[in-house]
Amino acid sequence: MSIGTGPLIVQSDKTVLLEIDHEQAQEARTALAPFAELERAPEHVHTYRITPLALWNARAAGHDAEQVMDVLETYSRFPVPQPLLIDIADTMDRYGRLKLIKHPAHGLVLETTDRAVLTEIRRHKKIKPMLGAEIDEDSVVVHPSERGRLKQELLKVGWPAEDLAGYVDGEAHPIELSQEHEEWQLRDYQEMAADSFWEGGSGVVVLPCGAGKTMVGAASMAKAKATTLILVTNTVAGRQWKDELVRRTSLTEE
Repeated sequence: MSIGTGPLIVQSDKTVLLEIDHEQAQEARTALAPFAELERAPEHVHTYRITPLALWNARAAGHDAEQVMDVLETYSRFPVPQPLLIDIADTMDRYGRLKLIKHPAHGLVLETTDRAVLTEIRRHKKIKPMLGAEIDEDSVVVHPSERGRLKQELLKVGWPAEDLAGYVDGEAHPIELSQEHEEWQLRDYQEMAADSFWEGGSGVVVLPCGAGKTMVGAASMAKAKATTLILVTNTVAGRQWKDELVRRTSLTEE
C-alpha cells in the first residue's frame, strides 16, 4: 500500500475523514461538497459520508462517477477501496434511467431508457396510484399533484428520476453582504456552511441557537442573488429574519 500526503482518508464504510489542518483541506472540502454529506465537525477531523442521495444529487448537478472517483483518489492519503469505487459507479448509473418530462399532449410524463425499471416501479404499491395511463411501453402519465411525492418514493426504491419538466426561474435580485460597513464578519463555520450549500446545490444547516443560522442564510442569498422564499414558524421569527437581513445585507426595508 502506497502512502500519500492528501488530507482525506476514504474508508470502505463510505465515510471520509478530512484533516482540517492540512494545507489542502479547503480545496478538498470544496471538491467533496457536491457528493458527500458532512456528519461530524469536531475541531481537527471532519467526517463526511457518501450516500446514494448525495451521489444522485451530484449527478443532477452535472457531476459523473469518474469526477467523483477522481476527487477521492486525488486527495486521499491511502488507496481508495476498490469496492467503494465500484459501488459509486453503480449507484450513479441508476440516475437518469427514469425521467420526468413535460409532454405537449399528455402533460407531466415519466419516461424510461430501461423498460424493466419502469415495469418494476409500476408494480410498486405506493408508486402505482401516482401514475396515470400508459402512453407506450417506455412512458406513463403522472398526476401533476404527485410530482414531489413520486420523486421521493422513487428515491426510496433506488431509482431516482431526473426531473426535466422544468420550473420557473427565480427573479434576479442584487444582494450583497454589508460586512464592510458593519463591525462584523462571517465566522469560519458560517462561511463553510454557505460555501458547502452553494457547491453542493442544496443542504440542511444544523447549528445550535445563537450560532448564526440566519447569517448562513444571508450569505447563501448573497451567492444566489435572486428573490428568496424564507419560511418561518411564526411572525416573531419573520421579524427577526427581516431585521437581520436589513442589518447584514444590502437589502432595504422596502
